Amino acid sequence: MKGTGMQALDLPDHGVKLKHGDHGVQVFDPVRQRWVALTPEEWVRQHVINYLVHDLRCPRSLLGIEAPLVLNGLSKRADIVVFGRNGRPLALVECKAPGIAVSQRTFEQAARYNQVFQVRYLMVTNGLRHYCCSVDLQRGAVEFLPHLPVHSSMGSD
Repeated sequence: MKGTGMQALDLPDHGVKLKHGDHGVQVFDPVRQRWVALTPEEWVRQHVINYLVHDLRCPRSLLGIEAPLVLNGLSKRADIVVFGRNGRPLALVECKAPGIAVSQRTFEQAARYNQVFQVRYLMVTNGLRHYCCSVDLQRGAVEFLPHLPVHSSMGSD
């Protein structure tokens, strides 16, 4: 955090690898296995990745970062998709920068992406405020949760 200009988040700090280079500060993404530009949204995304891996026991190999999707003929990218061992998507996480309020628009974006992924669990976060819910796709019902469940409880593998 020190020297990066990034603020502390309301997520566990499992540490992120940073380096200062010719293109500014970069952070190592352990899922994509590459260095990426450190932006406020990426700062949140990397902390969420660590939370998913270390606290919810999601295998890194079952995380999709900036997962591509096509919605109404437009190419989009979901910040994080958690997959089951059978390859089926289980959860979708939409990350915003800490300075961006998590609003109804954020939920609507996640819900639109979920038209494609059809996951049971959604999380939207700006690193400071987090909202998680369970979605019953058949009934269209949404139940807010205090947090996402551990990976082994998200669905059948």
